[in-house]
Amino acid sequence: MNRFIVFFLLLIFSACKNEKEAENEEQAKAEIDFASVAIEPILEDDSLSIRAIEIIGNNLAFASNNATFGMYNFENKTWRTNTQKYDTLVPEFRAVASTDTDFFMLSVGSPALLYKTGDSGAMELVYKEENEKAFYDAMAFWNNQEGIAMGDPTNNCISINCISIIITRDGGKSWEKLDCEVLPEVIEGEAAFAASNSNIAIQGDKTWILTGGIKSRIYFSPDKGETWEVFDTPLIDGEATTGGYSVDFYDENFGIIMGGDYTNPDGNMGNKAITKDGGKTWVLVAEGEDPGYKSSVKFVPNSGGEKIIATGFSGISYTKDSGKTWEELSKEGFYTLKFKNDSVAFAAGKGRISKLTFR
Repeated sequence: MNRFIVFFLLLIFSACKNEKEAENEEQAKAEIDFASVAIEPILEDDSLSIRAIEIIGNNLAFASNNATFGMYNFENKTWRTNTQKYDTLVPEFRAVASTDTDFFMLSVGSPALLYKTGDSGAMELVYKEENEKAFYDAMAFWNNQEGIAMGDPTNNCISINCISIIITRDGGKSWEKLDCEVLPEVIEGEAAFAASNSNIAIQGDKTWILTGGIKSRIYFSPDKGETWEVFDTPLIDGEATTGGYSVDFYDENFGIIMGGDYTNPDGNMGNKAITKDGGKTWVLVAEGEDPGYKSSVKFVPNSGGEKIIATGFSGISYTKDSGKTWEELSKEGFYTLKFKNDSVAFAAGKGRISKLTFR
């Protein structure tokens, strides 16, 4: 275990910025126009369901069910994997995040368990929540010191109920749960989906959180979680399986939300919307047109917000006009996706992680 984690940390410390990310954005924007995607499996294990991946420099990290986590080195094309149990409990991890020096993974269900790479050479438990309703959905960092995770309501106040938000201000060494008095009150039946670790979007100090279920809304903080307000969305809701599943922002103003109903994957009404005013108002796009349900949506880097990829268990879809029209690039399904640069991404799903090369 110790040697694995030491290797894990060395990979993080050795991360370097990809040169292509420094290219001129306008030039890259003009060159991006996908017609196909090549899919190369890099990890195959039918026992795993992988909903959370993180690119850390020259490495790809993941955590999943069966208490399993690991890291893939792009240069050496090698995997290091391990497990992290809690006593006799086998956690299912559906949220991951990182700083320049540490990797974090957060489990669903109760007790909620949040681990970070530690100085002792092993994964260290830095937060635990035993509320029977604890269910955390996503995690992200603003910078190397400050991070956030969000989850479903736990009825932790008698008169007020709110979504669960925990925040760290010391690099992930400790986490504190926000009191419902500083958060908008939740609507009964409003929660979130731990489908792709993409319920949270961050641009600078600004943060957006997407909920779903009986009501699908956007929670917005302009100041790294100090204050909050909430905005309605036009996404389909009203049932436990409906609403927003994924949010992404290209800049502080332009964003997209996607979802639908995973029990009706072909449903293409009320499942995709964009904002141009930082999330205050949203407009449905491609109504009655494919794609249907998707669990993860990402702007293509350096594309001016015009190019977007959406993934779900039914396949991969692409728009080059900010969501107005879409085309299917592949029927191969994935739960979640992360871009490495403007033409290469990594996606994970049932039993696999793959490298995606868009052309």
